Amino acid sequence: MLLQQIRWRPAVLSVALGASLLTACRDPEVDPNATNGPATGTGTTVSNTEINNWILDSMRVYYYWNDKLPANPSLAQTPDNFFESIIYSWDRTLRPDGDRFSWIQENVDDLKSSLQGIEKSTGMQFQLNRWPTGSTNVIGRVLYVLPNSPAARAGIRRGDIFNGAGGQTLTTSNYSELLFSDGTNRAYTFVTINGTAQTTSNPQVKTLDLVQLAENPVFKDSIYTIGVKKIGYFVYNQFINGPAGFNDATYDNQVDAVFARFKAQGINELILDFRYNPGGSTTAARNLASLVGKGVSSNEIFYRQELNKDIMAEYQRANALSRLEVKFTNKSQNVGANLNRVFVLTSDRTASASELIINGLKPFMTVQVVGDTTYGKNVGSITIEDERKPRRINWGMQPIIAKSFNKLNQSDYTGGFVPDQTVFEPLILAPLGDIANEPLLRATVARITGAAGARIASERQTMFTIGSTLDRKAGGGNMFEPGMPKLK
Repeated sequence: MLLQQIRWRPAVLSVALGASLLTACRDPEVDPNATNGPATGTGTTVSNTEINNWILDSMRVYYYWNDKLPANPSLAQTPDNFFESIIYSWDRTLRPDGDRFSWIQENVDDLKSSLQGIEKSTGMQFQLNRWPTGSTNVIGRVLYVLPNSPAARAGIRRGDIFNGAGGQTLTTSNYSELLFSDGTNRAYTFVTINGTAQTTSNPQVKTLDLVQLAENPVFKDSIYTIGVKKIGYFVYNQFINGPAGFNDATYDNQVDAVFARFKAQGINELILDFRYNPGGSTTAARNLASLVGKGVSSNEIFYRQELNKDIMAEYQRANALSRLEVKFTNKSQNVGANLNRVFVLTSDRTASASELIINGLKPFMTVQVVGDTTYGKNVGSITIEDERKPRRINWGMQPIIAKSFNKLNQSDYTGGFVPDQTVFEPLILAPLGDIANEPLLRATVARITGAAGARIASERQTMFTIGSTLDRKAGGGNMFEPGMPKLK
């Protein structure tokens, strides 16, 4: 989840005036004699030593595990390697409480764009799998297509499958270069899969332009009336307030409009589809939770934050721990009065602010999870950048600075939320919203209506996931098959 964006400026550690931290460190010191390899900032050349000192200063103040930072780390590294060398990295045996999520990027503007759902793309989000099983061949399965994108205009749909790009067959050794190198367009070879796990001999090549796109996370909403059940269904693919950042409420307003329609139509059951949602802004999460929660108001705690020991001591001395509590907001479009429960559709990519919704609503209503076990991210991060003008350091960091708890002080989902009903997506994907053929939605509707077979789990498709374009969104990038190159 994203707590707040902060910028690099000289200040002293102080208690924030709100629920999030607003402090920063001293200016990074310039080392004119540094001989480390240069890293380019905006309009200047900055040494790795200077950048690494900036990284270390920031981490000593904000990092949730700042008491685990090495005392005298080597500054003679590239910034990305230095950052990796100082984090309290997760290890299943040695550091099960460690950090799985902090990251750094060479271009802070690209980092901030990803937090706003903006990237250079053809408009199709896809998942990569080894196929057939046991081979080194790779296929891409289209998860969804953005409206009015090059992919949409070319007729690409959810469920389409490609096995090549640039005239070459995709393999575990070449997919990263073929699918994620720079360029103005990309030629994909689309195929169909038959029952013997082989592709057909009639491929279709479609060339799609790569353009800068702002993904609207408000993807789909529907109402299904089945007997006395009026079911609201909402597909939400990332927690973003608006394309211009946290002060832009464009998408939040669209979410409000969806729930205004749900309320006007008198829904009495609700399904939130977060299977492709890796998280994002907690203010967007608070907005959505305030539309769903039963009996919630601005007097009730949605979640509270725990920061590192030094900052918590500062809040304690100032008698200001209540400022770390984030309350629901009063929303006229809230549908909670007509609900006793909410269903959340999940995958192993469901993370962060999506999980914050599940955890934050549990004290107020029954939350049933259908799908796969979620990723398990109960911590939050901030964006740190150099705001001096002209900017000397062009890198941006997204370190973990906080852990979240709900009203009942529960934060026990580092292993993810295990579903009440396990349902996996098959190889061939049905359209989202297809209650007859899409397995997760079909199973959830059956649970709601009490239809026969509602609790029968599906079988996981025998194929190995390598990665997904979803991992390039804010908070992603940690979910690749071991040994595989990461998406650029």
